[in-house]
Amino acid sequence: MSSNERQQLLGSADTLVIKVGSRVLSDPAGNLDLHLVRELASQLCQLAATGKHVVLVSSGAVASGMGRLGMTRRPTDLPQLQAVASVGQAHLIQAYERYLADHGRHASQILLVADDLENRARYLNVRNTILALLNMGVIPIINENDSVAVDELQATFGDNDRLAAMVAGLFAKPALLILSDVDGVFDRDPHTAGAQILPTITQVDQSVTRLAAQPTSGLGKGGMASKLRAAQFVTRSGAPVVIAGGRTQNVLLRLMDGESLGTIFVPQPRALPPRKRWLGFSAQTVGVLIVDQGAKQALEAQGNSLLAIGVSQVQGQFEKGDVVAIQDAAGSEVARGLTNYSSEELARIRGLRSPEISKVLGHCPYDEVVHCDNLVLTESSSASS
Repeated sequence: MSSNERQQLLGSADTLVIKVGSRVLSDPAGNLDLHLVRELASQLCQLAATGKHVVLVSSGAVASGMGRLGMTRRPTDLPQLQAVASVGQAHLIQAYERYLADHGRHASQILLVADDLENRARYLNVRNTILALLNMGVIPIINENDSVAVDELQATFGDNDRLAAMVAGLFAKPALLILSDVDGVFDRDPHTAGAQILPTITQVDQSVTRLAAQPTSGLGKGGMASKLRAAQFVTRSGAPVVIAGGRTQNVLLRLMDGESLGTIFVPQPRALPPRKRWLGFSAQTVGVLIVDQGAKQALEAQGNSLLAIGVSQVQGQFEKGDVVAIQDAAGSEVARGLTNYSSEELARIRGLRSPEISKVLGHCPYDEVVHCDNLVLTESSSASS
């Protein structure tokens, strides 16, 4: 991809979501690197001055807390770790506010837990709040609420990579810029001779995800796997993603100028609309529908709705309007969507043709179990309707 193409692709975004990892923000002693925070704040303000909306998803609360408390080792006890993160979050947001204020901007602190983006109403509330802040010229600083949520601290959330992707999914025309402690996606273990950065990735397929299996990728807790999952989701949403070195001088400004730094992921041509972004990546499923091969093919190849005749098993308890996962017989998730029937009703009508539903239930409010408008494919195939 040429410099002009990179510049045009990133420049077309209205909102820049920048994710910075804890290893980037930490100095060699493991404490918060205030010099880097100052440089990052300067770049954020320069980007905002161009008319872009700028949102920062920032790790670093634990490192900040360790420095404030004079600790040299990261606690292993979970309550202690959460307490350190609580102290550090206050210091972290103070640092951002101080350095943003040098450029006439203010920081806003938004602490989230997974439920905030899994619940549709709260998801929209978060979006509305962030949009209001951006319209005020404020730069939102988003982090997971480590003092009450344990997922990131136990490295199951993906070190804020998934959170950053979910935040990017809130906006109509975003770009996600992931600042890492490595300079991009390498074609092999970056510590081996001859390893090279892949400058452009057009699709996150199996050949790409295999790169995440490198045991010494040099990334933090989230690792390359979580970054690739985030890139896959955001590019399926029709937006570009970049993974680049967070300690590279003026990395954000140089990326927006089209300089070939890191790895850029090209957005897929068939973008998911906002509602399907939430369904596919943010929503929490509460039940499972096992479908036969015919139904799976109809969903993947033709973008059809799911009918009762294609449902072979129903797992879990759920009500109409809940989000359910749709799996094949092998247990692989094919799609997820909003069900038109409860689990109790589906247990009675699974495998039936639509005209037979009213004979069992006494009425047939819907021909579809999950309508295609409320369904999104979750496998790597691009037939995402």
